[in-house]
Amino acid sequence: MRFRRFIKQHPVFTVNELDIYLEQTGSSNRNTRNSLLRHHKKAGRIIPIRRGVYATVPWGIDSERLVLDPYLVASKLTEDAVLAYHTAMEFHGKAYTVHWRSVYVSAKPSSPLDFQSHEYRRAPVPPPLTAKRKSMFGVNVVDYLGSRLAVTSHERTLVDLFDRPDLAGGWEEVWRSLESVEFFYLDDVVAYAQVLENASTAAKVGFFLQTHRDSLFVDDAHLQGLGELRPKQPHYMSPRSEEKCKLIKDWNLMVPIQILDRSWEEVV
Repeated sequence: MRFRRFIKQHPVFTVNELDIYLEQTGSSNRNTRNSLLRHHKKAGRIIPIRRGVYATVPWGIDSERLVLDPYLVASKLTEDAVLAYHTAMEFHGKAYTVHWRSVYVSAKPSSPLDFQSHEYRRAPVPPPLTAKRKSMFGVNVVDYLGSRLAVTSHERTLVDLFDRPDLAGGWEEVWRSLESVEFFYLDDVVAYAQVLENASTAAKVGFFLQTHRDSLFVDDAHLQGLGELRPKQPHYMSPRSEEKCKLIKDWNLMVPIQILDRSWEEVV
């Protein structure tokens, strides 16, 4: 009965979470736990996602037709998983398009996972955050479907998207997604960019804020804080340097013409 109560409350769970629950309810016998897992897996009440991670099959639902919440799955793949990059924008309801890939940040190695036609990929904690012991900078922990889930804030996500554009979904996706956010705590945006200490990233963030100065209420102080980090020599905004670009001198940034012209808005 205790196990049934647990799986009813946990659509996705880890073995560690189950161990804690069983210990709190008076049982810490690992053989008992393993027997419970085997029994309910055989009965079709739980299905394995990967080693140490399971999903609950609700009563009346065929396990073959069970569709899991990708945010819950991603949050359980490592103990320190944090939803980030484009996945964070999706979670906050601000992504322009929904992707079939979820990205989570973790300090622990984790193999890619393809499950239920969805991809799960781990990204490492940015090295400056690890060195400064600030891996949780700009991370919010929220209650979600009965679980505690970690996700990057709007402010950290903004900077992260420019730091790792390969995890962002393209410049149109970045622009349209970020423009759907009505408000940013810009002091936090600048502070996180300063923690990362990446000149190119700071310039990209500064350029974006400068082009949205009125709508986002950007002060000179915010631009100055980012400007102090900008590269000394021109950097390409896009890793594909063959794209036609224009130098934005304020930021020493070679910006693709498609961004300056907002070519995605052209009517075909």
